[in-house]
Amino acid sequence: MKKSTLFSLFTLTCVVLGTAQNAPKTDNEHVTTINALIEKYTYSRETKDTSLLQSILTTDVDQLVSSGEWRIGVDMATKGMMQSSGSNPRERTITIDKIRFLNSESAIVDTRYEIRNTDGTKRKMWSTFIVVFENNTWKISAIRNMLPAK
Repeated sequence: MKKSTLFSLFTLTCVVLGTAQNAPKTDNEHVTTINALIEKYTYSRETKDTSLLQSILTTDVDQLVSSGEWRIGVDMATKGMMQSSGSNPRERTITIDKIRFLNSESAIVDTRYEIRNTDGTKRKMWSTFIVVFENNTWKISAIRNMLPAK
């Protein structure tokens, strides 16, 4: 009886310790990674780095820009983003306001999006990113850019 109890406790301890090593990331770790993802997005736009941009977007990404244009799919989205960055080569700032996890593999990221105009004024918008945990990494699945009503 004593041996079987000890064996059971040993087995239970091994199971607990084994699963603890494979524990999922905490929300704080995901928040840090999602912040880095949005920074990569901003950097790829500033530097017109299409390879980086495509690596952080899902293949079925879609984007609705403030003009009302829909960009569907990674190729169309990348092309539109690069054209926009080329025709508006001004400083862009994206600041995360809130990250809301829908589940362990998707989140809504609300941001403030500002573009500094050549005259020094700022075009203030909001952007919402839908991010998904795909192939063990966070990627952007959708972007909605909005001009706030005054």
